[in-house]
Formats: sequence, structure tokens, C-alpha cells
Amino acid sequence: MQGRRGRFLNTLSGRFLLLTVAFVMLAEVLIFFPSIARFRADYLLLRLEKAQIASLALLATDGMIMPELEAELLKNAEVFNVVLRRDDIRQLVLSSPMPQPVELTYDLRMAGPMQLINDAVGVLADPANHVIRVIGHPVQDAGQLIEITMESEPLRRAMLAYGLRILALSALISAVTAVLLFLAVRKLMVLPIRRVVRHMQAYAEAPEDARRVIEPMGNVEELLVAQEALQSMQTQLTGALRQRERLAQLGSAVAKISHDLRNILTTAQLFADRIEGSADPVVARSAPKLVNSISRAVSLCEATLAFGKAEEPPPTLKRLALKALVDDVIEGEGFTDASPVTCLVDIPTTLAIHADREQLHRVLANLIRNARQAIEATNQPGTIEVSAGEDEQDWWIRVGDTGPGLPARARDHLFTAFQGGTRKGGTGLGLAIASELVRGHGGKLELARSDDAGTEFLIRLPKQRDPSEPH
Repeated sequence: MQGRRGRFLNTLSGRFLLLTVAFVMLAEVLIFFPSIARFRADYLLLRLEKAQIASLALLATDGMIMPELEAELLKNAEVFNVVLRRDDIRQLVLSSPMPQPVELTYDLRMAGPMQLINDAVGVLADPANHVIRVIGHPVQDAGQLIEITMESEPLRRAMLAYGLRILALSALISAVTAVLLFLAVRKLMVLPIRRVVRHMQAYAEAPEDARRVIEPMGNVEELLVAQEALQSMQTQLTGALRQRERLAQLGSAVAKISHDLRNILTTAQLFADRIEGSADPVVARSAPKLVNSISRAVSLCEATLAFGKAEEPPPTLKRLALKALVDDVIEGEGFTDASPVTCLVDIPTTLAIHADREQLHRVLANLIRNARQAIEATNQPGTIEVSAGEDEQDWWIRVGDTGPGLPARARDHLFTAFQGGTRKGGTGLGLAIASELVRGHGGKLELARSDDAGTEFLIRLPKQRDPSEPH
């Protein structure tokens, strides 16, 4: 039972119900104190009016009244004494013995709202019975003032009874208001939100099923906008899933074709090697071109298969010295003093970064190898420069060369597989994979420049390891 109640209070409906009751009760409390102060003032004014009537009855007889009748008039007015001030003369009209001296005096002639509230709270907070003096204006301008003495206990009892009635009425109003608001909010907000949640759950079970895309409906503008946004997102996601499925099927077909084609081309390559040794001069001249064409076709098939099977693991970020890594890459690429291509490294030995060593090695090796091939294709000496540094947010690595620059066609699809090849026979997979590896680090690989003076690539790796961490 308690668990069910707790679950209800954690729902939007339950919390809204509690907030409604709390705010209505707060409003009633703010109304309660002015109401109880007004009740006290009316109670005292009524006592003054009854006392004035009793005093007028005595004055009408010129003071000739029996003591028993005087006592009855005072009892009916619920006062001990009545004093009238008329024509600047203060006159004790009615009097009776008082059980104790007067302790408190209340003047209703000049009391403001805050004074009335303060006096009412004082009466409620003091349970002792006191004799109090009350001063006010006579009704119908029958004098300058009227003054009475009375007990505070009857006043306090009447105020408590009135306050309990006010609180009971407030509780009833709060309950009714809360229920009505609860039902209204449930119909206008909670039920539409639950409908959206059910649609999201149903869609999550089979996102490829277009029938489960939500249809916006309802009169609440904000919910309608949210449903339209959800519909757009689900529609795009369903289309993307269908496209992914088709691409997966197409990829499987391409991989199978590439596998079979590679076997066929390997066989053809064997025969081409034999043809190369033919005594026929025409065949001998044509054989190298045939071998080169078949070799490029085999390389394309192997690259396609490797790219289709690539499932790069998440990078394992470790602290590493960048210059040592770059030196290792350059050594692996076989640069020598006799090579027409010179590789210069401008990296501080103290610069350390957080990266996956193996993956960053592959990225740098690809960029340096591409730069070297671009320079060698010109049959002219050239230079490759690798530099690095850091700023407040990122580590950066630049790989530039003095080659001929990239053709415009290659720049448009530079990091797209099978479209961004920069040299004849290339597949464009190297830069696509390199860009993917850098993105896996949360960084970015971009072309900084490419013109007649050469090409420069820029790698940026973020220092902030978790995007949710504060800067």
C-alpha cells in the first residue's frame, strides 16, 4: 500500500495534486487571519451596539430603573460597565462589579487592518481570561464615544469556533479544487503525455515499422509541437534504418563480389606474369600495362574488403610523448638521407597528449605517406613538416608538405570512402579511416590548406576527456 502511494506521489499527477492542495491551503491561510480579525472586530462592535441600546433604555427612564433590570441589560450585552461621552461629558451609564481590574484596552476608532490582525492573533494566543476595555463610536452618532468593559474568554471561544469553521471550509474548498484541477490536468496533460510515452515505447520495439510513427493530435499547443517534433524524428530515423539495412545488404553483396573478383584477378595476374615473358614484342610491351591494371584491381578489392570488415574499437586513451610517436612513424616509413623527400619534425620533447597510440600512429602514417607519394609523383625533391602544440582546449598536430596540392575534385570528397582518392589508382579509404579514428578521439581532421605551395592537414584532439565534465 505504501509502495503504491509512493509511486503515485512520484507521478506528475500525484505531485500536481499535492502542489494544488498546498497552494490552495496557503491561499486560505492568507485569507484566514484577515477573516478572523474581521470577525473579532464585528463581535466587539456588536457588544458596543448592545451596550448602547441598554444605556439608551436607562437614559429614557431618567435613571429610574430597578437594579435587577440594570443587571439584566448588562448581562444581555455581555458587558460589565457602559460609559457614554456626550457633549464632552463622560457618563457611567451602566455598571456592575468586575471580577478583576482591566488589563487590556482596544480602541476600534483608529485601528487599521494590521492592528486588527495583530490584536486577533494576540487573543487567540492567550488562553487566560482577562477583563478588557473596548472603545468605539456610538451608532447613529449618538455621542462622541462609547466605552465598555467585558471578559475576553467569550470572545476567544467565539473566534476559535469561527476559525474552525473557516479551516473546515478551507479544507473542503482545497479538496474540491484539487480534485477538479487534478482531473483537468490529467485530461489535458497527463493522458496526452502518457499517449506520447506509449507511442515512444511501441516505436522503440520496432523502429523500422512506419505504422508506429506517432500522429500528432490534441489541443495543447506545446504538446502538439512536441508530438510534431517526435514524428519528424521518428520518420527520419525510420528512413535512416531502412537505408542502413539496404546499405548493409549492398555492402554484403559488394564484399562477396570483391572476394570473388579478387580470386579471378589473382588467377589473371598469374597468367599475365607468364605473358610478360613472351617472345612476341607487342605482347611483351603490353604485358606490364596489363599487370599494373590487374594489380590495381586486386588492391581495390582488398581495400574494399578491409574497409567493410573494419570495426574499430573505442580508443584507449593514455598519456604518451608525441615526438617519440612521430619519430617512430617516420622511421617506419623508411625515410633516409638519400631520399629526395625530407621529413622535418618541430615538436617539443616535453609535449605529452592523451590518445590511443596505435590509432594515432595509423593516422600520422597515412598523412605522412600520402605527402611523400604526392611529392615523389612530381619527380622533384620536397619537404614534409610535422609540428604540434597545444592551447587551452586542444592539442593540435600539423602535417604539411611542399607537394603540388590537391586537385579540386579530391577536396570536395576528401574524407569520403571511395571518392576522396588523391592519386591515380587510390581508393580514398586512407583519409576516410584516418578521419574516423580522429573522430573516435572526439577530435577533428581537416584540410588546413592546399595550393601550389603544398598541402597541410590539421588534427585537433580535445583535452577534455568527457564532454559532460565542466570546462
